[in-house]
Amino acid sequence: MAQKLSALTNGFAPQTVEIPSGDGQIVAHLYLPEDHDASKRYPAVAVGGSFSSVKEQMGGIYAGEMARRGVIGLAIDYRNYGQSSGAIRQYEDPNSKAADMSAALRFLKSRSDVSGAGLLGVCTSGTTVIEAAANDPGVGSVATVAGMFVESGVIPHAERRVAEGRAATEKYEKTGIVDTIPAYHPYSRKAVNTVPMPYYLSAKRGNVREWRNEFAVMAWGDMLSADAVSSASRVTAPTLMVHSRFASYPGQARKVHERLAGPKELYWGKGQHFSFYDHPGQVRDTADRVAAHFTATLS
Repeated sequence: MAQKLSALTNGFAPQTVEIPSGDGQIVAHLYLPEDHDASKRYPAVAVGGSFSSVKEQMGGIYAGEMARRGVIGLAIDYRNYGQSSGAIRQYEDPNSKAADMSAALRFLKSRSDVSGAGLLGVCTSGTTVIEAAANDPGVGSVATVAGMFVESGVIPHAERRVAEGRAATEKYEKTGIVDTIPAYHPYSRKAVNTVPMPYYLSAKRGNVREWRNEFAVMAWGDMLSADAVSSASRVTAPTLMVHSRFASYPGQARKVHERLAGPKELYWGKGQHFSFYDHPGQVRDTADRVAAHFTATLS
């Protein structure tokens, strides 16, 4: 098997930063270009990864790849995940995640070495950055990679899952117990995702010690409320979407692209969905295009 990229061994030693967001804080890894000069200004992007992910996974890989190409990268742990705050761990909240992206953007824009700031979302963070850009006029530019673009009716068995979420919420309110299920499992019907997922099952790839393979059941209602397709019509920031016909729901990517209100490009790459996370050739081709997009729109 070809060598895979890792956020932990990519040649960079990122800085750890804490950023206020909502009623708590997010913790992030800041990746600076190798020849970084504090007296100069660089394009900068906040990067969010897949569902349940942490900054040590694909978010960190892309933040590091941006830095290799002269773009400051900031890989974040959303609240409720990783090192960030949050009383109910592994709680998937689209509104909270979009607010975290805006907080990360403000942090970048406050730096004297930043010329402009944008958002990069991988997988479900594709929906997150679309939601954030729809509501935050300060977003200078957007890119998505293998985006999972949610809208009503896309997630199977939604009504049943929302009912399970309500029951879990009632249990939590009575007992303080948070019911969880696997975020990913190759065959368990209880898991959120049951498709083949070698990325998350391999310690050499995405199964890093900082990541927890859990989902708080009481979050189903909030998770299923996201609607990237509707939000896309309010996104005016220049947007690049990188997808493939083997990535998650390519038809949803087309729908989002059609509705974007600003300058836009939908690039159809090659390869499997999870290969966008850490396959060297696929990541580098994608990172070249994404970095060029941010350099052109944020410099």
